[in-house]
Amino acid sequence: MKIELGLTSFADNQEMHTENGVIPAISNAERIRNIVEEIKLADEVGLDVYGLGEHHRPDYAVSSPTTVLAAAAPLTKKIKLASAVTVLSSDDPVRVYQQFATLDGLSNGRAEIMAGRGSFIESFPLFGYDLKDYEALFDEKLDLLLNINRNEIVHWEGHLRPSIEGLGVYPRAVQKELPIWLATGGTPESSLKAGALGLPITYAIIGGSPRRFRRNIAMYKAIAESKGFPAYQLQISTHSWGYVADTDEQAQREFYPAVEAHHNVLAKERGWPAFSNEHFLSEIGPDGAMYVGSPETVAQKIIDTVESLELTRFMLHLPIGSMPHERTMHAIRLFGEKVKPIVDAYFENK
Repeated sequence: MKIELGLTSFADNQEMHTENGVIPAISNAERIRNIVEEIKLADEVGLDVYGLGEHHRPDYAVSSPTTVLAAAAPLTKKIKLASAVTVLSSDDPVRVYQQFATLDGLSNGRAEIMAGRGSFIESFPLFGYDLKDYEALFDEKLDLLLNINRNEIVHWEGHLRPSIEGLGVYPRAVQKELPIWLATGGTPESSLKAGALGLPITYAIIGGSPRRFRRNIAMYKAIAESKGFPAYQLQISTHSWGYVADTDEQAQREFYPAVEAHHNVLAKERGWPAFSNEHFLSEIGPDGAMYVGSPETVAQKIIDTVESLELTRFMLHLPIGSMPHERTMHAIRLFGEKVKPIVDAYFENK
């Protein structure tokens, strides 16, 4: 039984308020260069996939994941390069396919798309889309993207996006079809949609017990099988916040300021309560959604989650906020060189 382990990042770039004062954010340009180094290291230590998010706001450095992934492609050999996510509703499926087909060529067949609606809405007014069409835009554009992925010459009728009649989309990907994952925060509708289409699915689990997603996964599998997609072919992934250090105590000490700062930025925008140490301890515990600690602690929690949810892939979201680059690099090295061998050894005979 092969379980893929990987990383995701949103290229967070926020100042942090700590007991010793404010740690300013670095420039977005430096953050982007750091990401390329982090992807290169992730490949060197044997991780399976790296996913990079798309945002259009000042505290996230990357608006074009494919550009950054393309910079990393010739520096890497095996790691899969994915978006996490592509905000498909406010993008054009033709350009999305072309960009990822180009990345696929640069990486010799290692590109993947994680398509989602996006939990941030800045891209909608930026590109001239109406939020009242939030759901309809995603459904229609996903349908077009899947059509392009299957067919060199496209025949497709649209309503919110102009139709395409008998036109080719180029370049074509190295892979016969690009892997297209549907990414979701856990709405039942997304599980049903991915299952009905036979698409692999990624769940963002950033709070509470991961076991609560069993119901979503059961729905996903049931609808997929009813549409003729065998259960053994389905791919299920999660991504969650986390951090690896040499000891549990060090990991908690180094991770807390970054996650507190990151959470509280969103808390002000969305009306959430401020982050607390009690919340942190709950989330890093056995029933929480954060994977923080020594390699042994993180590996065991990943094993428990993979078994509970019957996953084929687990991705650790690292870093959060403006964690120092050198700490992120050390955490990636530990994740690949220490955590992954423990997880691999456990599942190799399953």
